[in-house]
Amino acid sequence: MALTIGITGGIGSGKSTVGQIFKILAIPLFEADLAAKTLINSNQEVRNGLIQFFGREIYGSDNRINRKMLANLIFNDDNLLEQVNQLVHPAVRNEFLNWMKLQNSDYIIHEAAILFESGFYKMMDYTILVSAPEEMRIGRVSKRENITPEMVRERMAKQWSDEEKRKLTTLELVNDNKKLIIPQILEIDKNLKTHGKIW
Repeated sequence: MALTIGITGGIGSGKSTVGQIFKILAIPLFEADLAAKTLINSNQEVRNGLIQFFGREIYGSDNRINRKMLANLIFNDDNLLEQVNQLVHPAVRNEFLNWMKLQNSDYIIHEAAILFESGFYKMMDYTILVSAPEEMRIGRVSKRENITPEMVRERMAKQWSDEEKRKLTTLELVNDNKKLIIPQILEIDKNLKTHGKIW
């Protein structure tokens, strides 16, 4: 049975980049956020639940989710967000378990923005937190998405802080452009393949 490694990090930390580097190393990568986006459109149970919550107009004329509408509805309503998560998370979990059965590797990566918040970390053998200084993260996201620093801060406020995440983290990867990230990843890969441990 392959070891399961959970990777997470706040917005702008570079967690997706880290996931992609593992993928280049031929390590199977499950992208939970991408799976959730797909399941919102393809999973009948999830679709029915969202229609029940928000009405048929939550899906556009092309039969795909109206992302902007959904984001506006749940962004400032924690109760609604929790209801949506309770609908989507079990579907993502099943997708991951089915995907995992098909993999043949020493270890696999589960990358998720809300690895800890969703409780998915409990399914992992090890967890990696990708971190970066706050101002650097704000700069990256502002530039990437062409939004104001204030908008980035609003999004960041919705996520757990790195301090909270560290309590549940096995290993932290600092992505601050000072310490090169690729050698850190190669070290983890070597340790997992050689010793079955992350360090």
